[in-house]
Amino acid sequence: MGRGGSGTGAGERGGAPTAASAAAAAAGVSETVLRKVLLSYAYVGIWIFLSFTVIVYNKYILDPKMYNWPFPISLTMVHMAFCSSLALLLVKGIRLVDTPAAMTRQLYLSSVVPIGALYSLSLWFSNSAYIYLSVSFIQMLKALMPVAVYSIGVLLKKETFRTNSFTNMVSISVGVGVAAYGEARFDTWGVILQLGAVAFEATRLVLIQILLTSKGINLNPITSLYYVAPCCLVFLSVPWLLVEYPILRDTSSFRPDLFVFGTNSLCAFALNLAVFLLVGKTSALTMNVAGVVKDWLLIAFSWSVIRDTVTPLNLFGYGIAFLGVGYYNHAKLQALKAKEAQKKSAHEPDDEEAATGLLDEKKEVGAGDISLGRKSENQA
Repeated sequence: MGRGGSGTGAGERGGAPTAASAAAAAAGVSETVLRKVLLSYAYVGIWIFLSFTVIVYNKYILDPKMYNWPFPISLTMVHMAFCSSLALLLVKGIRLVDTPAAMTRQLYLSSVVPIGALYSLSLWFSNSAYIYLSVSFIQMLKALMPVAVYSIGVLLKKETFRTNSFTNMVSISVGVGVAAYGEARFDTWGVILQLGAVAFEATRLVLIQILLTSKGINLNPITSLYYVAPCCLVFLSVPWLLVEYPILRDTSSFRPDLFVFGTNSLCAFALNLAVFLLVGKTSALTMNVAGVVKDWLLIAFSWSVIRDTVTPLNLFGYGIAFLGVGYYNHAKLQALKAKEAQKKSAHEPDDEEAATGLLDEKKEVGAGDISLGRKSENQA
């Protein structure tokens, strides 16, 4: 069996070249590199598709003109209950991933619980905004995320204030402001909800760096859901009991569609797995760049399929914000390259010293042997 398999593999390698190897040879790159590039594009495509699907699906469920189930807290709780159950199964049942050994009860209460509270508020506000705003305009407002992350990072002293960074943040803000001015369906309450969601999410991202990453704890999307989703469920239950439960209790005629909510929750969980693949196999920066592509696709979909009004002023303002976000991602990429170059240069002197020491040892091999002989003789 084993030899036959080996022989087959050799025959394949010695036979006609595959399509991938032929394309790689034509492009002047190795087949391994080409496969990595194609896999990266596949991960990006899967993430864009699932992110796109979850956003449009949530809009469909919450919008009064579509499915007409305007209960964002309940929808978010359904997502968190579903994700908590599957994450528990993957972590404790199948043991697909391991939990960090450094995660103690005290660390969970002091670090994970505040992050879970912010995450629940971010999801609640973000889903609520779909009731009042169009998908395209929400994506334009989300362009403010780098501004919020940078501002909160500076306030909490996790970012250094730089004039060029500040100018970039101002350009993004101006672009979003122009897009908001040109919005045909501007709703003040919806904008407040979405800006609140951006602020809570940005604070959560900064706190992850302060409370977890700085302590050597890195959570992937599955372990994040394992720890954070139950917290979100508990925090969301309070406003749900006060705001939505009385309405749902009186609306006894409504029967939730298990297929709609089940597939919606499954898409939300699959999106977290896609994030795990994308960030794990490429980088978080790749996801940021892919997010810009996704936003443009959502704007086009919102205009062409959902028939949301997208004005020229909308596009002009978002174009300015888009350039600012693009520059932000470019600056992050350059900073990463500089950091890697600095690490490499820091290791080079050590390598040179090791090589010099090795040459010295080779030169003194005979002398070393003689000294060892003399030492033995003296000891005897």
